[in-house]
Amino acid sequence: MRSRNPVFSRRGFTPGGGYANFNAAPPSGSATQGNPYANNPYAQPADPYAGNPYGQPTNPYAQGAPDLQQGMPQAPARPGAMTMDDVVSRTAITLGLVIVAAGAAWALKLPVGLGFGAAVIAMVLGLVQSFKAKPSPALILAYAAFEGLFLGVISQAYNEVAKGAPMQAVLGTVAVFAGVLFAYRARIINVNNRFYRFVAGAAIGFLLLGVVNMLFAAFGGGNGLGFRTGPVGILVGVIGVLIGAAFLALDFKQVEDGVQYGAPREESWLAAFGLTLSLVWIYTELLRVIALVMSDD
Repeated sequence: MRSRNPVFSRRGFTPGGGYANFNAAPPSGSATQGNPYANNPYAQPADPYAGNPYGQPTNPYAQGAPDLQQGMPQAPARPGAMTMDDVVSRTAITLGLVIVAAGAAWALKLPVGLGFGAAVIAMVLGLVQSFKAKPSPALILAYAAFEGLFLGVISQAYNEVAKGAPMQAVLGTVAVFAGVLFAYRARIINVNNRFYRFVAGAAIGFLLLGVVNMLFAAFGGGNGLGFRTGPVGILVGVIGVLIGAAFLALDFKQVEDGVQYGAPREESWLAAFGLTLSLVWIYTELLRVIALVMSDD
């Protein structure tokens, strides 16, 4: 499936340019009819993995153990295929670098201008990675370092206005991650084509709203349309957190599909990149919301 992480990620696991598509219809008379995974183009009537771009011409995994949640044959791990451990370790490295860079920026008290310069560089690196055919660990780690510098600078700035807001935002981000993961594993959140379209539309509208607000602030002065301050700013920030949580659900689906269909191990870097983008989005929105709430008290 494609991933629509804010703001850069535009694709999911793409060996040979392929990806799972929610819209693909199951073949007529397929044994997988009614299975949520049956609409994946990797699945075929005779062999669920025969159309898998990660599989072999004669698939030895068709008789794997059934998936406990979906009742679908599960392919056992094979050499060179992505595992959940790969995703966890790459994500830990990427997020760890973000945290270290943020701590360094905070300790060195880097100026705000330098922090926003780091944000621009991080955005460029993220865009370059998003349009590359394969994940580049060097680009992803460089993005994490510059994004961390930006987060450290703005966290320190918010802390001066609302003491303790960054720590509360960190705890809130962890809580959102845990909540979305639980809801996804329990299938409370059903990531399907309708969910994807809704999240993509909401994110585009949210970003356009932010751009319009910035333009009004730049040319009209003041707070623009007021979408970033006061009660309206809090409401907009909460919506931003909810959108970030929805992107996390898409990330979890992306990881699940990659492990399920045996994506190459290097694709775990792409999963780490997407999860980092979503968590950074949630943290920045929470940080602003908490600062606004504390400043109103």
